[in-house]
Amino acid sequence: MDARPSPPGAARVRVWSAAQRGLHIALIAGVAVAWYVGESRQRIHDTAGYVALAAVGLRVLLGFAGGRHARFASFVRGPATALRYGRAMLAGREQRYLGHNPLGGWMVVVLLSTTGVACVTGVLYTTDALWGLAWLEWLHRAAAWAVLDLAVVHVVAVIAMSVRHRENLVAAMLSGDKRIGR
Repeated sequence: MDARPSPPGAARVRVWSAAQRGLHIALIAGVAVAWYVGESRQRIHDTAGYVALAAVGLRVLLGFAGGRHARFASFVRGPATALRYGRAMLAGREQRYLGHNPLGGWMVVVLLSTTGVACVTGVLYTTDALWGLAWLEWLHRAAAWAVLDLAVVHVVAVIAMSVRHRENLVAAMLSGDKRIGR
């Protein structure tokens, strides 16, 4: 079901399920709102953090039990493969992937992990037992800044790959479909 073709005559295939796309949007919204309001509106900040944490948790579940292109096993490759892909990309000869390329796969893992750390440390910081611990606050802030930095790298990479492969990856993520072939 995950790889069903688009309407007849269209050379497209379903790559990202509605669940993946919805979780992607929820994650973006949760992180963006938490960043925007900061700690000036703590209740909104906390709620947005919980939305982001739920999105991360559900995306991790999809990574093990979701459709073909959602499973980590389909796009997380070993370091040597990612390095080879990076070299090929720098030389302008990288392979196009329907799902995530080897570097994009690692970006998914790093973004989910870092966002998860930011969210969990935020939750822990609100508990009576851990309230006010400097190292926990530092870790929360460091992870939050790392999420922002990684998101910028992610967006730049999406734009670069869209240009390089002559396809609108943002539109593909919104529709769930990518074109077949080079």
